[in-house]
Amino acid sequence: MKIDIDSKSGFCFGVVYAIQKAEDILNKEGKLYCLGDIVHNNVEVNRLKEMGLITIEHEDLKNLRNCKVLIRAHGEPPETYRTILENNIELVDASCPVVLQLQNKIKEGSDAITAEGGQVVIYGKKGHAEVNGLVGQTGGKAIVVEDEKDLEKVDFSKPINLFSQTTKSITGFKHIREIIEQKVLEHDSSVISNDTICRQVASRGDELPEFARMHDVVVFVSGKKSSNGKMLYEVCKLENPRSFFVSDVEDVDFSWFTSNDSVGICGATSTPMWLMEKIADAIQKSQTGN
Repeated sequence: MKIDIDSKSGFCFGVVYAIQKAEDILNKEGKLYCLGDIVHNNVEVNRLKEMGLITIEHEDLKNLRNCKVLIRAHGEPPETYRTILENNIELVDASCPVVLQLQNKIKEGSDAITAEGGQVVIYGKKGHAEVNGLVGQTGGKAIVVEDEKDLEKVDFSKPINLFSQTTKSITGFKHIREIIEQKVLEHDSSVISNDTICRQVASRGDELPEFARMHDVVVFVSGKKSSNGKMLYEVCKLENPRSFFVSDVEDVDFSWFTSNDSVGICGATSTPMWLMEKIADAIQKSQTGN
């Protein structure tokens, strides 16, 4: 059996930065609060928990005082920073630079389009941490759309400033943009389109089809909470029906493989390389008996 781990899979630079920041502090101090899961991968979260990382939610943040809190790569809305300041919390800001740039762009775009009586539309997943941070830049006024049905919430007679969550697919964004462009034409209005998808993430969707076609079986490794993981897994499944989604070794069914198979292992931008290597090792051992 040949097992191949996709070298382009694994953490994006924003996640690497956040985890390195957390590890540096944990190695020195043994304790650090993190607002939300530092990454949408339960195995990596548990590893850091053993080092002393304590995951908290926004309600918990309101009750903390005089401690150190990490903001993960997804970023946060302005009210989170206000709470941190009021509660004398030391901030460890690991927001992804790409997300921070988008937050600033949405804030400026929101101010401009609101002055024209228009609206901000964000193509993204409702309730996602990054999207919550983006909506916060508009004072909670942005309209979040996940699919065509959500466009019912948009008033096409008013100007629109369109943005996207950084980890959404380019294909999905283009589809929503085309519908909006047609609708505003019908209503004699206008739309400003901003392609704000992270190209490091988007390129995975372009590269994975070839990787999936190269192998008899594909094992896609991702946390169940990862939007990026769900999207990239579907890319693999479309190209190779023998693609399987797993979060850890216990999810692997070794009957998926035969001794002559070429097995490709890949993952989301929130999947650590060490976990893909662990799964590859387990598959190899299942065949050799060692």
